[in-house]
Amino acid sequence: MSLLDNLNPEQLAAVTLPNQHALILAGAGSGKTRVLTTRIAWLIQTGNVSPAGLLAVTFTNKAAKEMLTRISAQLPINTRGMWVGTFHGLCNRFLRTHHRDAGLPQLFQILDTQDQLAAVKRLLRAMNVDEDKFPPRQVQYFINAAKEEGKRPAQTEVYDDFSRRSVEIYAAYDEQCQKEGMVDFPELLLRTFEVLTRNEILREHYRNRFRHILVDEFQDTNRLQYRWLKLLAGPETSLFAVGDDDQSIYRFRGANVGNMADFERDYEVQNVIRLEQNYRSHGHILSAANALIANNAKRLGKNLWTAAGEGEQLRVFEAQSDGYEAAWIAEEVQNLVHDGHMRRDIAVLYRSNAQSRVLEHALFSKGIPYRVYGGLRFFERQEIKHALAYLRLLASPEDDGAFLRVVNFPTRGIGARSIEQLQDAAKVHGTGLYATVPLLAGKAGTVIGSFVRIIEALKAETAGLPLPEVVEHMLDKSGLIRHYEAEREGADRIENLNELVNAAASFVQEAEADGNDLATFLAHAALESGDNQAAEGTDALQMMTVHSAKGLEFHSVFITGLEEGLFPHEQSVNEEDGLEEERRLMYVALTRARTRLYLSFAQTRLLHGQTRYNVASRFIEEIPEGLVKWLTPKLRGQAAWVPSHASTAADWPTPMAKPVAEKASGHGFRIGQNVSHAKFGQGVIVSAEGSGADARLQINFGRYGMKWLALAYAKLTPA
Repeated sequence: MSLLDNLNPEQLAAVTLPNQHALILAGAGSGKTRVLTTRIAWLIQTGNVSPAGLLAVTFTNKAAKEMLTRISAQLPINTRGMWVGTFHGLCNRFLRTHHRDAGLPQLFQILDTQDQLAAVKRLLRAMNVDEDKFPPRQVQYFINAAKEEGKRPAQTEVYDDFSRRSVEIYAAYDEQCQKEGMVDFPELLLRTFEVLTRNEILREHYRNRFRHILVDEFQDTNRLQYRWLKLLAGPETSLFAVGDDDQSIYRFRGANVGNMADFERDYEVQNVIRLEQNYRSHGHILSAANALIANNAKRLGKNLWTAAGEGEQLRVFEAQSDGYEAAWIAEEVQNLVHDGHMRRDIAVLYRSNAQSRVLEHALFSKGIPYRVYGGLRFFERQEIKHALAYLRLLASPEDDGAFLRVVNFPTRGIGARSIEQLQDAAKVHGTGLYATVPLLAGKAGTVIGSFVRIIEALKAETAGLPLPEVVEHMLDKSGLIRHYEAEREGADRIENLNELVNAAASFVQEAEADGNDLATFLAHAALESGDNQAAEGTDALQMMTVHSAKGLEFHSVFITGLEEGLFPHEQSVNEEDGLEEERRLMYVALTRARTRLYLSFAQTRLLHGQTRYNVASRFIEEIPEGLVKWLTPKLRGQAAWVPSHASTAADWPTPMAKPVAEKASGHGFRIGQNVSHAKFGQGVIVSAEGSGADARLQINFGRYGMKWLALAYAKLTPA
């Protein structure tokens, strides 16, 4: 069988290109990995290059291993010595070989993310740096971001006293790593780049060796990675870049989608081949994805198509609340399974990790096995466990496990030795840790006593408060929110902590007499954090963020929470390229589905324990009407769907969002009602004040944000 059998015309053209620079725009499901590996095999088989004269780079060890497996299946060669791997893996190989030129010991150690954080903490203590002003994770992020920009401390900009001190810490960290023979992940690439830059002999050696450089997922490269590739590519080298600018969704990791356009310009690329035939999805799904992404101005352009037929229309579901949305998804999953579909071939996607909580609750209630892909279930997440530990201490100070978990989190200068002294004293007195603190003398008693005072103050301040307010007050006074605000990826953790407030509010609404009892809520949380997640190998529903879904595919896909401010995320609207990246994220979500695709949103959603009124995402509007089928009539504030098991309002999912009857001072409009405005379009009333000629309405207009409008001049009409 020939290497070139069963390639479509565009794939064949890409595989057999002459020795020139090439850019392959590979759409979702277009066979990009096959093209890349077949190109490598074809170059070797035809004598264009030897296995040793080729370099292929990708982003994950899994992808690199798959490339090598496919190459060895196509050619009878030993791939062991080939330079095929990740950026970090190839740089490690280079530095091991040239450790003297790099100024490193031969057996240098690589710091993973946690090891690096520990090294930063050790350095901050040695420098007597205030960790409240310079949180270790924030320092780690600063150092890594500078390295990924190719900057040493001397090249890092100083704007003020804070940035000056940060650069000093960076310089000390570099010195510490050099002294100890340690290399972190960003250092692998930066050190390799520096060696090749200053050592002309080595640079020319590798330029002469690698006559073909192939890059996978080119849209995910950062600026330093692109500079590294340019440094390795000599006058006789052919660069073969494969990527999809429409699937560039890792800007928060430093990915620069502009590298694709820069590459085309920098190398005067003549060969731009678009792989547009999709082998995954049916036609309506692809047409929706094409229509959506066409709204992005900064793209190189392509249109996916398939020979598999149009297939089913996209199903759109408008829920009255996030509880309804989750209950409907659970019921629809059961229907799909009843129709013969495997649960493992069904995925529920969400923009934010915090959204999983209400979904997990609905699945747990229905007894549907599920797995959270690429992450933890809600009640297993670190920040949630910390928060629950504080709540457990409020409910029961005798809980030694909860005490040990948070006595020094966030850090309060309570060392391991102080805790050991407390544990020894507890054994002597036969008391719990909390009760032993007043009996502990010396420094240990003083520092741990400050923690006990925090808990005692919390108990006094939250006595008699509703459960959601207890949780909210605890998050503030414990310092958890402030701690995660200082982290690079703390925004997700804060969203999860805020979702815990929602969980408490939902629990109060669901429960009856004991609904406001903290101990009962903690028991509920423990039950939902039990062994609900299906074991490996079990047929289970797949749940994940859209970011985690990239590269995967499923028969049926639910894209949930399609509301303005959630997806697209409210922070993206005012950021440069932010909205376009959100749209690319939606494009990735759409193209995960093979056959059936559901889009859902909720009129109301709990946020910080309060009901938020929502407008449907602009992304739904950007899909042509002929491609979608609405499963619910737009009843504007009325219940559009009730689960099949429900017979009374008590059976309806929580948070309960019954038709809103709140009137805004007798003028006929009500909170939760959809209205239309000549300038701002459709919106939903979220608040009202005043009466008569002085009445004002606060309206969520989605993309235009919240607006207060005077009713006398607004000219609003019911939508």
